[in-house]
Amino acid sequence: MKIVVCIKQVPDTNEVKLDPVTNTLIREGVPSIINHDDKSGIEAALRLRDEAGGTVTVLCMGPPQADTALREALAMGCDEAILISGREFGGSDTWATAAIISAALKKIGYDVVITGRQAIDGDTAQVGPQIAETIGVPQVSYVEELRAEGEKLVVRRQFEDRRHIIEVKPPCLLTALSELAAPRYMHVGGIVDAYQKDIRILGFDDLKDDLNPDFIGLKGSPTNVVKSFTKQAKGAGTILADVGADEAVAAIIRKMEEKHII
Repeated sequence: MKIVVCIKQVPDTNEVKLDPVTNTLIREGVPSIINHDDKSGIEAALRLRDEAGGTVTVLCMGPPQADTALREALAMGCDEAILISGREFGGSDTWATAAIISAALKKIGYDVVITGRQAIDGDTAQVGPQIAETIGVPQVSYVEELRAEGEKLVVRRQFEDRRHIIEVKPPCLLTALSELAAPRYMHVGGIVDAYQKDIRILGFDDLKDDLNPDFIGLKGSPTNVVKSFTKQAKGAGTILADVGADEAVAAIIRKMEEKHII
């Protein structure tokens, strides 16, 4: 079984700031990490490999510095790492990103593709499902439990206030919740081995047979971010002290009427 985990290197949101002029993220000086859901996906893939056999390839689209995230995944135990990188890909929205990653998947081959549910910098939860639609495989999203049974996978999927138990046969795509698997710690030997391995790089020329240059990158993306902003602090609320229940209810109703809630 060839398992491919798609990861994203994201800024640590505890350190991120916004440029008030351009409304874009200030990435300079902000540490980068593997997206939380993606890291859970790596661990799930490693456990699935150990249970059912096969290999785990980690795939990341990003600038050259994403090499760091890929080596962390190798140190965790992944067998191979591939970086999709090129100026032609810069500024891609989720639709264009899915097309680029899909082209890479077609080139390297796969049985099971695992992505994180969503990235902490974009929070769209779109890329995984878009990849599945592009490569034409069944998908199961919001996966919180995974095991192999013969030739099929048994997945427990989170769904609002209940759970779905789904059986799916490869090839397929799964999007992982952070609850799916707690990532293992890297050990010294794994870190040393990770920096002795080569990372394969795929550029536009490697993928052009499955890509339309008019539909990738910033110019080829059908959507763009108009504005980003931090969550604004709310003003102090009104505290009703030393009043009876009837008076408090009446005050709340008046306030809701003023705001046209009722």
